[in-house]
Amino acid sequence: MSQPSMMEMMKQARDLQKKMKKIQKKVEKAEITATAGGGMVTVVVNGSLEVKSIAIEDSVVAGGDARMIEDLVLSATNAAIKKAQDMMADEMKDATGGMNIPGLS
Repeated sequence: MSQPSMMEMMKQARDLQKKMKKIQKKVEKAEITATAGGGMVTVVVNGSLEVKSIAIEDSVVAGGDARMIEDLVLSATNAAIKKAQDMMADEMKDATGGMNIPGLS
């Protein structure tokens, strides 16, 4: 089996870079939802890890327990961010064929 030439390696690197940019744009547009408290709080983030919305059930607010609301919002937000990061990692893993490229994992 022959070694790829420098030109072939450069082309492969450019192709991979293009593919990763496409994936990044796709993931940035994705919306990821997570809940806490059995659905009492719902948070939506995008692939850029920006919080797009937070929904809190009326019954939670009516209870008036600020600390519980804070904990639920925090939990749902962290869960949504983790899901978004995992999605990006999975997409990049697919793009690189499972290669471990520093800075992408």
